[in-house]
Amino acid sequence: MATRDLSQSIMRRKPIDDIEEENKHSGLHKSLGLWQLTAIGVGGIIGVGIFSLAGLVAHGSETEPGVGPAVLVSFLIAGLASAAAALSYAEFAGMIPRAGSAYTYGYVALGEIIGWFIGWDLLLEYIAIVAVVAIGISGYFDAFLSGIGIHMPVWMTSTPDEGTGGIINLPAILVCLLVTWILSRGTKTFGRFELIAVGIKVLLILFIIGLGIFYVNTNNYNPFFPSGFGPVVAGSATVFFAVFGYDAMSTAAEEATDGKKHMPKAIILSLVIAMLLYVAATLVLTGMQNFTEIDPKAGFASAFNSVGLPVIATIISVFAVLSILTVMLTFLLGVTRVWFSMSRDGLLPGWFSKTDRHGTPQRVTWIAGLGAAILAGILPIKAVADLTNIGILAAFVVVCVSVIVFRYKKPDAPRTFRLPLMPLVPAFGVFASLFLMFQLHWETWLRFGVWLVIGLIIYFTYGRKNSLMNPDSPRHEEIVEMHRPLT
Repeated sequence: MATRDLSQSIMRRKPIDDIEEENKHSGLHKSLGLWQLTAIGVGGIIGVGIFSLAGLVAHGSETEPGVGPAVLVSFLIAGLASAAAALSYAEFAGMIPRAGSAYTYGYVALGEIIGWFIGWDLLLEYIAIVAVVAIGISGYFDAFLSGIGIHMPVWMTSTPDEGTGGIINLPAILVCLLVTWILSRGTKTFGRFELIAVGIKVLLILFIIGLGIFYVNTNNYNPFFPSGFGPVVAGSATVFFAVFGYDAMSTAAEEATDGKKHMPKAIILSLVIAMLLYVAATLVLTGMQNFTEIDPKAGFASAFNSVGLPVIATIISVFAVLSILTVMLTFLLGVTRVWFSMSRDGLLPGWFSKTDRHGTPQRVTWIAGLGAAILAGILPIKAVADLTNIGILAAFVVVCVSVIVFRYKKPDAPRTFRLPLMPLVPAFGVFASLFLMFQLHWETWLRFGVWLVIGLIIYFTYGRKNSLMNPDSPRHEEIVEMHRPLT
């Protein structure tokens, strides 16, 4: 009997009707339209993936051979896997416009323990993404200063693991704190900044492609697969980081003016725009400079330096810093909204779900920002990127499975978007995500496993008891308050 009760409690599902009531009492401000949502999605997708990881995977590292021009194929493999998940996200976003993204979808379709698993996973992964991007910005900032004759001490621009005599990545820490401050000003301010910054980012990439194409040397494309196809597939697991920003954007659904209508469109638009730019940019990068000479931290800056355009390289470094900031903002927004949603559901203390006059959960915003600053200051970029990718891929598996289950359990639920070829598309998303997960190093799996074990301990000692879905929850009176008519 005890085992049965435990099974029923951890598999309880959140009703969609409760979500509609929660949205009315959330404290979050509805201020994001279609183009602001699309900008947040593009802002989250295009950034360190193209400005740093493209060069890293093409050039290679001490543990991974460079894939050269075939980095384009790595992006396409990652993009194909991501597209299947994107369609699944779009269907859910059109039904459930709620803060929480994959956490909420898993909770509604598969049960509380699955929702907890993916929510706890996303807390670490989104913070890690902010850290990765901060490290990428630090590399371009260092390249910019070097371009104007200023050389920062090595001890303050790299970590001990890089073997260059570094102690701490101070620029990465400072940029994490800057982005946290911007997001703490409120969603309306953040949305305006994001729209402008993403516009600048897209113009910068178009400028890079338009100018760089005149300096492409086709000899640099030979051989196209210098290390064979295996490393290209492994590289796709790393650059996967560059193709999933839309999932963090979906955490802002509660702050959209018309989430059910605009969220599916924004998810698909943002991924299509990003992939078109990725294909063109990677061709230019590996065509301008031999992959063995590309700077893995500041690829495009080194490419333009190699063709005798140091001024352009400096300009790229300046604007790359600004454009990559949008990725940090998108994912910091994501982690705070997932954290907020888990707290509101009772799985984490209610202290975290308090909002201020801007409609911003300030407490989790600053905690997450400080956590990202610590990771960015002490860990190398690849270790953090791989940790991020395994978590997001796990989220994609859950969302793709959830959309299949929910389509058959609730076929008549109102949907503003229905993904095609059900269940083939989400099933492919599951297969592709699992395949990419198994390309990652065992140390990444170990770190991931340790984090999940910590999460399970917290769930069974606090979350399961305090969940608002538990009739005996100490916080159960919040449900009564939630359903009380607004005055």
